Amino acid sequence: MMLTENTVELCHVDDLKEGETRGFLENEAGQDLLFVVKFNNEFYGWRNACPHVRNAPMAWRKDAYMDAKKQHVACHAHGALFEPDTGLCIQGPCLGKTLEKVPVFVNSMGMVSILLTDINSFY
Repeated sequence: MMLTENTVELCHVDDLKEGETRGFLENEAGQDLLFVVKFNNEFYGWRNACPHVRNAPMAWRKDAYMDAKKQHVACHAHGALFEPDTGLCIQGPCLGKTLEKVPVFVNSMGMVSILLTDINSFY
C-alpha cells in the first residue's frame, strides 16, 4: 500500500483475479477495515462489517470474503450472502440490508485506490 496526498493505493489490478478478494488497513485487533472484490472485471470496495451484528468482521481467515463458488461475498460468522457488486444481502439474517460501500477507483497506472476522506470514519 502506498499513501499519497489524498489517496491510499491498495493494490494493482493484476493482484486480484476474478472472484478474489483482499482485505486492507488492519485495525489494532489485526482485522481488515475494508476489502476489495474483483467481480465481472470490476473492483468494489466494502467495509469489513456485517450489517447483522454491528462491526462484526466477515472473513473466517485473511482475505476469505467470498463463498466457495466465488459468486457471493459471505459473512462466515452468520452465513449471510451478499451480491459482490451491490452489497445487497440475498441470504441470511440481514436479508435486504447492504454492506457499507467504500468507493474505489483505478488510476491510469492500474492502481486500485481509495480516498483518505472515505476511510476517516473507520478510525
